[in-house]
Amino acid sequence: QVQLVESGGGLVQPGGSLTLSCRALGRDVSSWPMGWYRWAPETQRELVASITGDGSIWYQDSAKGRFTISRDNAQGTVDLQMNSLKPEDTAAYFCVARAENGTRYWGRGTRVTVSS
Repeated sequence: QVQLVESGGGLVQPGGSLTLSCRALGRDVSSWPMGWYRWAPETQRELVASITGDGSIWYQDSAKGRFTISRDNAQGTVDLQMNSLKPEDTAAYFCVARAENGTRYWGRGTRVTVSS
């Protein structure tokens, strides 16, 4: 069983930065695609960024140029560096890992609030 533990959320002013971190516990997930979703009130959950085990990266259009996803397979972590944050980035952010059989494992989420 895999447990994903997120950290790094918080309150930040518009234009500020935050780094979210996700650590996978329980097994080696270095070959699994991982990513970050976010879910804001009255919106649908959306994929923000993802990274495969070999480092191929995808970003949602709103994240391009502002967010950077990275992973450290030795540590079992995936980070999301978020710069130039906007109020519309306010959401709960969830780490996800997809196993070879398609099963998705989710973290409990970490809240990001962008407000002055």
